Amino acid sequence: MDFLVNIDVPDLEAAIRFYRDAFGFVLARRLGAGVAELAGGPARVYLLEKPAGSVGAGGERRRYARHWTPVHLDIVVDDIEAARSRALAAGATAEAPVSVAAWGKLALLADPFGHGFCLIQFLGRGYGELEGAD
Repeated sequence: MDFLVNIDVPDLEAAIRFYRDAFGFVLARRLGAGVAELAGGPARVYLLEKPAGSVGAGGERRRYARHWTPVHLDIVVDDIEAARSRALAAGATAEAPVSVAAWGKLALLADPFGHGFCLIQFLGRGYGELEGAD
C-alpha cells in the first residue's frame, strides 16, 4: 500500500514555494497545468490548484481562509523551534505557542491557504510515554 497526500490550493506556484521553503519539499514533477507532485518526505504530496469558490466534495464551496478540518498533517521534526521559525518565515501562521507534554513538543500552525498542520518533536519515548496513562 502507498499513501499520498493531496492538498487543494488556490495558487499552485505560491503553494510550491511555501512547501519547499517551509519543509524542504522539492518539485518532483508537474502533472498537467494544475497539479504539482512534491517529494522529500515519507509520502508524496500533491498540490491541486482549485479556485476559491469552486465546488469540492459534498457540494461544499472551497474557501481558503483558516478553516477547521478533522484531518491535518503532523510533521515530525528534530528541532521544533528551528522548524517553526522556518515555517513562519515561509508564510505559515502560528496559532499557539509551542506546548510541551510528556511525549514531546507541539506547535500548531496554518499554511497560507488555511490548512492547519502541527509540528511535533518527540521527547523520551515519544507517544510511548503515554502507555498505561489514564
